[in-house]
Amino acid sequence: MTDHTTLDLGPQARIVARLAEAVREEQLTAVTPCPGYAVHHMLGHLLGLTVAFRDAGRKDLGATTDTSPEAAVPDIGPGWREELPKVLDELAETWRDPAAWTGETRAGGVTLPGAVAGAVVADELVIHGWDLARATGQEYTPDQGALRAAYGFLVAAAEDPSRGGGIFGPVVPVPRDAPLLDRAIGLSGRDPGWKP
Repeated sequence: MTDHTTLDLGPQARIVARLAEAVREEQLTAVTPCPGYAVHHMLGHLLGLTVAFRDAGRKDLGATTDTSPEAAVPDIGPGWREELPKVLDELAETWRDPAAWTGETRAGGVTLPGAVAGAVVADELVIHGWDLARATGQEYTPDQGALRAAYGFLVAAAEDPSRGGGIFGPVVPVPRDAPLLDRAIGLSGRDPGWKP
């Protein structure tokens, strides 16, 4: 797992913000690699998880950190184009504080060490950035630090017998010499060749 002192979530947060900014209104109903999620659901999920992990990093525990992501299908409101980049910036700033990476916190109703929460949010931003890019036909090159952290987290999750495979679904086999992003996508339970 990446040492938190070398992982700045800011570059990946900015990549996700740029992807979201480029989404056209007619693309909001397009399918994504996540079954049952259209682009507007993915954007809603990104907004919700960004707020939750911002608050988790601040150790500001409550409704935003206690709600399971499966509680409801996420969606966006009318102000999402202004709100998402703002909370992505706040998330990145929160996780620049070494205190975010220490002690325990909570996200999605699960108590976990701060360093694990940081790896989880890196994973969420990398994988869902790919989801959004694929669904909307955008080029995607994630931040390499965030990608390495996400890959390390996904490897550990796939090897955990209590999870029974990938964290988002069964692992999709990918050649060992495939690019790191493709291997991370496969570990997340997605086909790196997915197209709408």
